[in-house]
Amino acid sequence: MTESWNPTIAGDAGPKYLAIVKALAEDIRAGRLSPGVRLPPQRALARHLNVDLTTVTRAFNEARRTGLIDATAGRGSFVRGPERKVAEARKPDPAGSVDFSMNMPPQPVAARLAERMETGLSRLAGSAGFLDRMQYQDSAGNMADRAAAAQWLGQRLGSLPVQRVLVAGGAQVVLAAVLASITKAGDAVCVPMLTYPGLRMAAERRGVRLVPVACDDDGLDPDAFLERCEAERPRALYVVPTLDNPTTATLPPARRERIAQIARAHGVVIIEDDAYGALPLDAPAPIAALAPDITWHVATLSKCVSPGLRIAYVAVPGTNEAVRLAAELRAINMMASPLTAALASQWIAGGELDAIVASIRQENGLRQAIARETLHGLDVRANPCGHHLWLRLPEPWRRGEFGAHARHLGLSVILSDAFAVGSAPEAIRVSLGAAPDAETLRYGLSLLATLLAHPPGAISTVV
Repeated sequence: MTESWNPTIAGDAGPKYLAIVKALAEDIRAGRLSPGVRLPPQRALARHLNVDLTTVTRAFNEARRTGLIDATAGRGSFVRGPERKVAEARKPDPAGSVDFSMNMPPQPVAARLAERMETGLSRLAGSAGFLDRMQYQDSAGNMADRAAAAQWLGQRLGSLPVQRVLVAGGAQVVLAAVLASITKAGDAVCVPMLTYPGLRMAAERRGVRLVPVACDDDGLDPDAFLERCEAERPRALYVVPTLDNPTTATLPPARRERIAQIARAHGVVIIEDDAYGALPLDAPAPIAALAPDITWHVATLSKCVSPGLRIAYVAVPGTNEAVRLAAELRAINMMASPLTAALASQWIAGGELDAIVASIRQENGLRQAIARETLHGLDVRANPCGHHLWLRLPEPWRRGEFGAHARHLGLSVILSDAFAVGSAPEAIRVSLGAAPDAETLRYGLSLLATLLAHPPGAISTVV
């Protein structure tokens, strides 16, 4: 039986697709929609609500994801029966705030992340040896997970012996462990002038001295790196080669090769933080593929799948380095979560990890298009595959003043001070992944653009 369901969403705050899900959940709870009832066709519902078909499609996808309905191709969408718990529909933030500070990947419906996690964990729980997964594991990861990591890293690095690959509980843990493995207090480590705050914190705790290296639009300047090598005799170089955080720069292939040559000539170890390397389809070969004997390659799933997994993979120069790193990982974090490590391995084997990354890549492209349209005319650096952008503030804005005005409007951004090793430019990093949907993203970016279109002295009348 098809129900003539005619919800009302007028006046509901927040994105329209969530208002549809909310109305659906309320009518199910109130008994106005019975289990097993077939919902109207999406086109008919779109006409009734006077919204785009894509809005209704997104609402139905979200309702399916949260357990409100079942959908079968060719048959339609049906209210779920009482044997399945009806999940609460996600609600927009009542405060109207927009978070541009957390640099996390978006979680598009097409990635089916919740569904894949539920299915994958259920499959693991029913597998032989599951209870062994719930015990303490080797600090380098068990061999099955290390083999899966080598398979995934091998897509970009080439064939890797499993003995050179480790599994760890996130990139931040790895960076601290790598620094502990290769440096002592007082050593110099070269970094870009704007560098990842997590590396800065790890270096500070280790007593390592950071030496800033000049950059341009293509990233780290090899000539400036050479000068620092000759003047400072650094122990290591830290670099994010692809979709740099925060500047979004990607080192061209020739520049990667020259940096590797300079590092080798001066006995410098390279720490390659390739957090975003899996996102672009055309990213140059990692430095670890050019100079595996001197490069510690770190690839986290936090920036291309989900930070909740807390899984990072590391390719080290040799087996001796693997033993040293495993010892440091054990001292810092004991081991990666065996459960999420096993889930990631399962996704790698079945091709699901690549499918999730592809969905996030596509969503990033849609969000970057919204940013280009909304921030048109501003000094913005971005990459269509990434989920952050670097925005230089126009005169007469200053970053501290801008940050205060943004907070007043409920917008969270990261000022350049968080990344600067030395003087900070008048710029901010804007992360696009945390916004729950396109409407919220467009709203927040429009507020940013409005702020920047007026001088600070006139902003009170704009607000």
